[in-house]
Amino acid sequence: MIIRDATEADLPALRDIYNDAVLNTTAIWMDNTIDLANRQAWFAARAQQGYPILVAENPAGDVVGYSSFGDWRPFDGFCNTVEHSVYVRADQRGNGLGPLLMAALIERAKSCGKHVMVAAIESGNGASIRLHERLGFITTGQMPQVGRKFGRWLDLTFMQLILTPERSAP
Repeated sequence: MIIRDATEADLPALRDIYNDAVLNTTAIWMDNTIDLANRQAWFAARAQQGYPILVAENPAGDVVGYSSFGDWRPFDGFCNTVEHSVYVRADQRGNGLGPLLMAALIERAKSCGKHVMVAAIESGNGASIRLHERLGFITTGQMPQVGRKFGRWLDLTFMQLILTPERSAP
């Protein structure tokens, strides 16, 4: 498996992975799928911010997962904190791609000078919570019934990883 920077040619695969998560999971709290123009705008915004989009490519050359991060909140005081996302194609889940994509993304965040990485995970997604715990994330908050999907209320678990342990801000 190769972890590499995404290119515009990867966007149809990223759209398909994202849309599968919209339609079949509670990882994305949306009801409607997105189109290629949405992924193109997202790709351009990440590039403008200098933020990575990483893909996992299998030996056949297929994109089977991706990860990225963006600003956590749009205020100056939060400029060193990012929120990430990681998605793996349905037929590849459970094969260890999530940890590979996350480890590479954490290194990128450190190299960008970020201090904290935040995860917002649907509380019933035990696999994602365990993955984040294995990578050193700690639970920092629980928000019951803040979202809805598939006819039920969803709870949100916030987790974070401190990337640079020093207490003084630059």
